Amino acid sequence: MGCVLVACGGSGEGDAVEFRVPVAVAEVGVGAVEDRIVATGTLRAVEEVNLTVEVGGVLEIARGDGGRRLAEGDRLRAGQTVAVITGEDVRLAARTKATRQRFEQARSDLEAARGLFAQGLTPENQVHQAETAFEEAQLEYDRSLRAEERSRMVTPIAGVVLRLARDASGQPLAAGQLVAPGMVVAEVGAVDPLVADVDVVGPDVARVAVGQEVRVRHLAFSDRRFDGRVRRLAPTVDPVTRALRVEVEVSNPDGLLRPGMFVEATLVGERREGVPVVPRDAVTERGGKKVVFVLRGQSVARREVALGLGDDREVEVRDGLAAGERVVVRGLETLADGTRVRVTGG
Repeated sequence: MGCVLVACGGSGEGDAVEFRVPVAVAEVGVGAVEDRIVATGTLRAVEEVNLTVEVGGVLEIARGDGGRRLAEGDRLRAGQTVAVITGEDVRLAARTKATRQRFEQARSDLEAARGLFAQGLTPENQVHQAETAFEEAQLEYDRSLRAEERSRMVTPIAGVVLRLARDASGQPLAAGQLVAPGMVVAEVGAVDPLVADVDVVGPDVARVAVGQEVRVRHLAFSDRRFDGRVRRLAPTVDPVTRALRVEVEVSNPDGLLRPGMFVEATLVGERREGVPVVPRDAVTERGGKKVVFVLRGQSVARREVALGLGDDREVEVRDGLAAGERVVVRGLETLADGTRVRVTGG
């Protein structure tokens, strides 16, 4: 519907001027739409190990392949030595040299006893005693080897040094520092992939499933997308926040992402290709129904539509529009069916 204004000139004759509502329009396109849940989360290592001092002594940090002392951020292989504890306490705890000598002597005595028994030169009980002594010596030697191994701190997993040789207040320890049993010398974490702990709330809980595709972004790398998958759903909902914790496994081949980073995670559900889509701004509500205004020459026609998947920018139109039609995206507030309009550039 248009408005007619009457202007009065000096001649006394009136000229009718039609007012047309200025609007901006967009064409109904064809594209892909997704069911998305956008949430935030914090990254952490998939698994971490703490290397702890068992026997106090002098701390010596190992060196990497290039001969440089290991430092936080360095990558490690599984089975690589990170640090060694040396000193008198370690030596006394291990006593490897003494127990090895006893073990070798007991083995020699056992072999001699068996040889004499075979020649009928010693009774059988002498052989049994030699066997018992050998077993005890072997057990003691094995314990010494294990004690010696405990003084060498080896990572069981491949990963990155997250924390190394720091005291309880976070200050770095000097070379050759004395350390006590129970101190955590190193923390090693596997960082490819990483895990993002994401909280999902409300109706979105029903839209999340294990294996679901996830796209992860961080502000520091705004032009980079990191691929992920839902690896696990928490068995319970947090009683305070009512949120479901979702673990997202995030690929991190270049090591750009780090544990502790705050990221945005887009969980992707259903996806449809080649469907009519319109800007979200083209859709309004009139009388409880979703409608758009389609351009028809110099006026608009109101059209009810059925919507499908979409996001904040655009939405699928399942019924009511066809690709190529032009719909109003700005200036909808005063429109009605048949309103005369003037298409503007903004």
